[in-house]
Amino acid sequence: MLPRLKQTLQSLKRTATISKAQAIKNLSTQIKKEDVPTEKIDCVVIGAGVVGIAIARELASKGREVLVLDSASTFGTGTSSRNSEVIHAGIYYPPDSLKALFCVRGRELLYRYCYEHGVPCKQIGKLIVATGPLEISKLNELMNRGTRNGVDSLKLLEGFEAMKMEPELQCKKALLSPVSGIVDSHSLMLSLVGEAENNGTTFSYNSTVIGGHLEGNCLHLYIVESKDLENWNGDYPLHPELVLVPKLVVNSAGLSSLALAKRFHGLDNGIIPPGFFARGCYFTLSSTKVPPFEHLIYPIPEDGGLGVHVTLDLDGQLKFGPDVEWIDGIDDVSSFLNKRELIGRFFLLNSSSVALEMHFNFQMKCLNWLTNRMNFMPMLLRMDNKYDYSISASRAERFYPEIRKYYPNLKDGSLQPGYSGIRPKISGPRQSPIDFVIQGEDIHGVPGLVNLFGIESPGLTASMAIAEHIASRFLK
Repeated sequence: MLPRLKQTLQSLKRTATISKAQAIKNLSTQIKKEDVPTEKIDCVVIGAGVVGIAIARELASKGREVLVLDSASTFGTGTSSRNSEVIHAGIYYPPDSLKALFCVRGRELLYRYCYEHGVPCKQIGKLIVATGPLEISKLNELMNRGTRNGVDSLKLLEGFEAMKMEPELQCKKALLSPVSGIVDSHSLMLSLVGEAENNGTTFSYNSTVIGGHLEGNCLHLYIVESKDLENWNGDYPLHPELVLVPKLVVNSAGLSSLALAKRFHGLDNGIIPPGFFARGCYFTLSSTKVPPFEHLIYPIPEDGGLGVHVTLDLDGQLKFGPDVEWIDGIDDVSSFLNKRELIGRFFLLNSSSVALEMHFNFQMKCLNWLTNRMNFMPMLLRMDNKYDYSISASRAERFYPEIRKYYPNLKDGSLQPGYSGIRPKISGPRQSPIDFVIQGEDIHGVPGLVNLFGIESPGLTASMAIAEHIASRFLK
């Protein structure tokens, strides 16, 4: 199957230019099975972020045939390349939670892997700081939680001790985590991809999974080339160019994992958690050649994140961030729905094939507002293109007061826009954080399907432990 994948995707094109009315009428015409190539395969991993790549590597190391599908042109273009690149210790998460277990185990695996494979990393340590008396009790809670999670060498410091370590720091107390560090995430992913490929894994980029359906005990996946989806305006049914029938499917699609799961016909949507996306911006320090800190500096965690913290990369470049900006997610498209009405559903044409109708009924009151169709449904299918990753320089004004709580000598005008990222959350504003969600057949009843939801921080640190868990629990 694998050698045929690229040829099949390139040769089979849907170039229909029929009218919307004719397209809807054509839904009543059954598509014969031979119209769309169907291929059986051992394992499919959807998503080539660091978690998906780590899973593919682990499955391939067990002798399994693995295909990784990603809609982007290469690996790691989403959340995996837009984070702090921190190796977390495992302090923040409730004891016995997946986040705690996988962070602690993943940290050990990650450091070992980096040292053995020459991936750049550095154990520089972290200071979590209390800048006011009300935060000291929270610092004590973090100390106790980290100890229960098995994090070694944690130490509570008085303010003067922490400020002796970091003269530019201002705080009342601090929690020192010596095992925290930083990693070159791109080099890590490149190494994992290379190892997975050496073990027979195939990476198919520009390949979008638009949905699927359950037939018998198998999930059938519908694949199109990403460029065909980009050119699709919703005026005609979008048919798959290839149908894959894997024994094991791992939905590790990051920002798109929830939306993708909802397009699996036969999967109970009631077990899919709500989705919330938190955008975070980073600013770099431009006014000094020597960074003012040698450790990671973190404030007490805030709603939706770990606070605007200090991180360094392996070149010594210092950055502040991320902040938290709640944005429209897959379950919050009100900014679009108040302007148009969306009708999108699956039509099961027979037991062996499915066509996907994505048709829009635009409300008359919107016609003056709309200058074109805006390709709304492709935006839902290609979540990365829905978001603006640019950063306004004016956003720095929100950073200065937060940073000066622990770095009072920060000069006006010294922050420059860096980059931004989006966290795939399953808990929203003012809600308690929710653990990683890993769903197998015991949860949703679909044989061979594993859904990964809410894999945000510490996803990078936990990636190899998540992969280890997937292989040990779901390989048959």
